[in-house]
Amino acid sequence: MPRLSQPRLPPRDRLLQAAETLFYQDGITRVTVDAITEKAQSTKMTLYRHFASKEALVLEWIQLLVEDYSQVFDRLAERFPDDSAAQIMGFGRFLADNLTGTLQRGCPFTNTLAETTGQFAEVRALIFAHKQRQFQRLAALCRQAGAGEPEALAKEITLLLEGLQVVAQNGGFEDPAGFVLEQLAIKLDGLTAKNPR
Repeated sequence: MPRLSQPRLPPRDRLLQAAETLFYQDGITRVTVDAITEKAQSTKMTLYRHFASKEALVLEWIQLLVEDYSQVFDRLAERFPDDSAAQIMGFGRFLADNLTGTLQRGCPFTNTLAETTGQFAEVRALIFAHKQRQFQRLAALCRQAGAGEPEALAKEITLLLEGLQVVAQNGGFEDPAGFVLEQLAIKLDGLTAKNPR
């Protein structure tokens, strides 16, 4: 029996999917509109019908990433409603588990900031706001978990998780994910020991 072909994505979705692949692979500034349309099997006219500019396409891609990360936190909150430490650990595992995929190239938000200095102001503002919200969410979870200094702990966790993505990209040492998850577990175990259920 012949294998059924996958339904073809709508043009806008194909363009976003192609852009995401190329942005991860080659970086935003090196990827041209022509390359995106070729990979999406589309045309420049179609791209500009859906996105006013390349910056608008980048903005939409980053917005989708922001939503993806927010959904990770939301799913963890549903899975561990009464365990803030497990939610934090779950987010660490999410990052660690994705290091063999797209995150092997580093944090897409940080990479985008590095590439867009002096341009794409709206994209950069969206990333700054996302990173600040992510920190505040971690701080709130640390507070709920009973940390004596929740903001300080959230800063430590943020540096561990951001550093994980950098070392995974630059190969500074082997198994950064294992090390970071171990350190994260130690920090969180200290909280649960102080606040037994």
